Amino acid sequence: MKKDNIILIGLPTSGKSSVGVVLAKMLGMDFVDGDLLIQKQEKKKLSEIIEAAGVYGFIRIEEKIMSETELENTVLAPGGSVIYGDRAMRHLKKNGIVVYLKMELKELLRRLKDVKERGVALKDGETIEQMYYERVPLYEKYADIIVDETGKNIDAVLTEMAEQLKRY
Repeated sequence: MKKDNIILIGLPTSGKSSVGVVLAKMLGMDFVDGDLLIQKQEKKKLSEIIEAAGVYGFIRIEEKIMSETELENTVLAPGGSVIYGDRAMRHLKKNGIVVYLKMELKELLRRLKDVKERGVALKDGETIEQMYYERVPLYEKYADIIVDETGKNIDAVLTEMAEQLKRY
């Protein structure tokens, strides 16, 4: 993996995959969805992996796969829980520019409907609000660039991201 990659991190439903596909087209890069990479390697849906391995087992699987992923000239959209794996995040940061797609809690609550089916790594008894407040500082810790999505459509997010990437 080379430093010519862009890694999009953020909460579930923040648009990592949607923004990532369009960004990759704009920049002439490849696009990889980290969740699909995990599903392909494990031969199970995310929800099935979480059910079988538990949340912490899933996080270990995600960290292993993401820390071994070698990509070039690629926009990567890993799952929202990738930030729990320090080894994975150090590997991704070493090999790309990490962009945090920041969203407000109220928007997360509006968008996120089926946590289990979507394959969100939510710890036992943890609420969406608790997940939000636990993860936000981790996203900020690893981010090279932060793009605040508040009140923006995908075009505005892409425009801001492109401007920040030019300056980076």
